Amino acid sequence: MAKKDKVQETVENQEQVSTEEQQVPESVSLNDLQLLANIVDLASQRGAFRGAELSQVGAVFDRLQRFLGFVAKQQEERAKAEEEASSQEVSSQEASSQEAQA
Repeated sequence: MAKKDKVQETVENQEQVSTEEQQVPESVSLNDLQLLANIVDLASQRGAFRGAELSQVGAVFDRLQRFLGFVAKQQEERAKAEEEASSQEVSSQEASSQEAQA
């Protein structure tokens, strides 16, 4: 009987682990990526990496910086486009109200 209870307990533990694995993990934000770049930069300044590792760390750091720059540029362009669209909308509303008054 004790062996059967242990088997049942093991099965229940495995089911619990598989349920936890199925949960969606938290996403990584752009701010998290920027913090990661800062950590890598700080760690390299403090000598945390060996010389042989520096090229790999530097390559990843460069890719991360390019990605963050690309995303920042896209966000800037999107904000600019939204600003232009809202100013055009205001202008068209003003023109419509002027025509209605005439």
